[in-house]
Amino acid sequence: MPRVFLAKFALCFVFAMMLLAISPAIAEDGDQQPLSIAEQRRAIMRGEAAGRAKVEVRKSSQADLEKGDITFDDLKFDIEKDAPFDEKKLNDTLRFLDGRKVKLRGYILPSTLFKETDISEFVLVRDNQECCFGPGAALFDCVMVEMVGTANTDFVTRPVTVEGKFVFDPDKYRYPPGVGPRGATHMAIFRIEGVRVR
Repeated sequence: MPRVFLAKFALCFVFAMMLLAISPAIAEDGDQQPLSIAEQRRAIMRGEAAGRAKVEVRKSSQADLEKGDITFDDLKFDIEKDAPFDEKKLNDTLRFLDGRKVKLRGYILPSTLFKETDISEFVLVRDNQECCFGPGAALFDCVMVEMVGTANTDFVTRPVTVEGKFVFDPDKYRYPPGVGPRGATHMAIFRIEGVRVR
């Protein structure tokens, strides 16, 4: 009987610890602020949830960068989510990629589509959790894709590789003054002028 009790107690304890890992955060002013599901997922990916390791950063080698084989980790730079964009924070890798032909693997964000076939514009995101675009997302977690000429693609739920010219564009996807949520100034700052999606 005591073993069954201890096993049940241990199971309840583990469950309670998991709940605590994703429980509401305490704001600086002392008020409780519940974490959104997207914020909970980001905390888990950053390794901030109890007992979890950080996700491995996979930046491309210099040789891969020169070939144009990039990852979303190559697009990271020092900015907090929803912070106003400051061009001075861009790193050398991003300056190197501007204007170069690249291949970037990610997911087509379905919530930004108006149709499922013959798509000429879409948002490419790092993962398929749909948490990497708009308010609360980091600017480096999404890339706007505008297909060039008659090139287009169809929506798929699996990862895709977009090929095209990488462009740093701080003007096109800027929020109108005073409209950005929580102080954000941009929806996106990166664009790929796509020639192929596979």
